[in-house]
This record gives sequence, structure tokens and C-alpha cells, in this order.
Amino acid sequence: MTTSQARAIPEGLASRTRAFIHEHVLPVEEEHDGDVEAAGGDELRVRLQGLAREHGLLAPHAPVDCGGLGLSMTERSPVFQAAGRSLFGPMALHLGAPDEGNVHLLDKVATPAQRERYLRPLATGAIRSAFAMTEPSPGAGADPTRLTTSAERVDGGWVVRGRKRFITGAAGAGMFIVMARTSGEPGERDGATMFLAPGDAPGIVVRRHLRTVDRAMIGGHCEVDFEGLFVPDEDVLGEVDLGFRYAQVRLGPARMTHVMRWLGAATRAHEVAVRYSAEREAFGGRLADLGMAQQLIADNEIDLAATLALLREACDELDADRSAARSTAIAKTFAAEALWRVTDRATQLCGGLGVSADLPVARIARELRPFRIYDGPSEVMRWSIARRAVRTVLAQSDDD
Repeated sequence: MTTSQARAIPEGLASRTRAFIHEHVLPVEEEHDGDVEAAGGDELRVRLQGLAREHGLLAPHAPVDCGGLGLSMTERSPVFQAAGRSLFGPMALHLGAPDEGNVHLLDKVATPAQRERYLRPLATGAIRSAFAMTEPSPGAGADPTRLTTSAERVDGGWVVRGRKRFITGAAGAGMFIVMARTSGEPGERDGATMFLAPGDAPGIVVRRHLRTVDRAMIGGHCEVDFEGLFVPDEDVLGEVDLGFRYAQVRLGPARMTHVMRWLGAATRAHEVAVRYSAEREAFGGRLADLGMAQQLIADNEIDLAATLALLREACDELDADRSAARSTAIAKTFAAEALWRVTDRATQLCGGLGVSADLPVARIARELRPFRIYDGPSEVMRWSIARRAVRTVLAQSDDD
């Protein structure tokens, strides 16, 4: 069930979002160099989301029946890009990972009762969430079929046991979506099930924060143990053993919203660098008039434009309810690498200031680098793209 229809999109939503970010969010990011915990953590989140709600900007992607605007993928792209201009922007508008992806998944799969218990408070920002799939080796990671966390059938529900790692937002999460194996063996492509659980349920233990290069993600990236977590039957999300299929419902759109947000951040880094090079005097003229600087600027313009074009194609397919597996994989892989190149060139253009906290370029580069790993490493994405290409060509040969 989804309720994205029958909504009115406020005029100038993207421009109003950009103005909101500039006035209310960027100053906080700059004061704390993009470190969300130093800036106040959940207290900051609640304050900024309250302001966003007052401005009619909170959770534009969320379904209408839960207070959102129900924007399609294409409609939300410019808004997410505007929010992404600040590292704290997605959190402020409640459209960051993993909450945004979990809202999308619950909107598509949850029962009416699950919508009320889990989706509504998540969509309104009353709680945060976490998606618990990744595990320590030899468990699920880039290969999710290696899933080892297990769920055992008991009277009235299931008991979940296992360890997860790199669970974004786990510290302080009000709810978890947990992937656990209910049949089969690690390496098999079926047999996973999704479970819903309140964040304070007995058996959920957040062990530690993993120290990573990025510092703007509220709730961190954590190691979480599930020590006999009981999940009643009514909190099974979707059908038993079909969890990997439901993961695909979430994965493609979530990859594209990542691209939207990081496109906003990289564009900001590029604009800062262009402005700096246009004002910096060097070697008898403006830095921006030197051929080598112009090449960096031009290459950034090309990478940004190509990223946007691939993003639009993928969003069009998603909005048309097509699988979009190929287009989202290509867009994610290209964007993760192209946007990193943009920030790296921006750093070079800004010289010493490019690696300082005086400009936002260094912290944007710091936060963006993990995107080449999160939600599918570039190498795994290329493997998937290549396999799909081979299958397509062979199928065409059979038809001939």
C-alpha cells in the first residue's frame, strides 16, 4: 500500500529548501566542522526538524497519510540536492539515510498496523531508525546472501540471534528493521526475512561505535548484537523467506537518494572552488584564467552534468515502476566516483585552504569518500552491471 497520490507540491520547494539550509543549517555545520555529535546530536536533530516542520519542509518524500508530501523520485531530486548542500541538511529535513530508505520500504510493504506503529512515528521524525543487515566476516556484507544472523520459529513469533556491523544510526534508534535467515544456508539467495523491532526491545544491544572517516551521520555506524530478540508474528515485515526481494524495493531508490544528496554537497564544493579561483590572484592574473585551473573546473562541470543525467534516467524508470536495476547501478557507481573527483579537484583548486576547516571542501570530501563503499562498493556494482550485460546479449542471441 502506498499513499503518494493526491498531494499538492508547494511551489518553489527546492528554492525554499536551499534558503532554509543557508539560513538555519549551514551555520551550525560550519561552527562544528560537520561533526554532528559535537553539534548536539539528537538534540540538534529535534531542533532543526522542528524548524523544518514550521517551514513546511519536513520529510517531503514521506507518504501523504503520514504527514509528508509524497514526492516521486523525480520530484524529490532537486529538493534532496538542495538539502544536501549542507552535511546536516538531510538530517534537518529528515530525508537522510537510513530513515528515508526505511520510510520508502515501510510505505511499500508494511501492514496497516505496522504503518501506525512504525511508519507514522518515523515519517514524522518522532523517532529515528536503523536497517540491520551488514555483518562481520564471514557474514553478510557486499554479498548479502552470506547472511548468518538467524531467526528461530517459536510460539507466537521468532527469536533473532546474531551480530551486525556498520549499522548506521543504531545508537538512539527508535526502531530497527532486521534481516535474519529463516531458512537455507549462508550463500543461498533465498531464506531471509525482515523483522521490525522497537529500539528499546530486550535483546538489542548496541556494542560500540566504529570509528569512520565520516562524522555527519547521527547515531554513528555501530556494532549491534541481537541476543535472543523476540519478534511477534505481527512484526514480520512482508512474507517469511522473501527478505532479499523486499531489500530490492529499498535498495534502488535509496541509492538514488544518496546520489541526490551527495550531488548537492559536491556542487557546493565545486562552487566554492570556482569562486575562490575567480578571486585568487596568482602568476600575474586570476587563478581561474590559468589553463590548468580551467581544466579542473571544466572536468567538474562535466562530472556534475553527467551525474545529473544518469540520476534523471534512473528516477524516470523508478517512477514508471520499472525495475531500474541497471540504471540505478550505473548511476550509483558513476556518481560515487565522479562526485569524489569533483571534491578532489575542488580541494586542489583551493590549495592550502582546500584542506582546512576554513572552507567546506575538506569536510565534504571526508564525508563523501565512503559513498564508493556504502550501499554497494563500486567493484560489486561493476560486477553486477557486467553480468546483466552478458545476460542481455546472450538473450538477444537466442532470439536471433
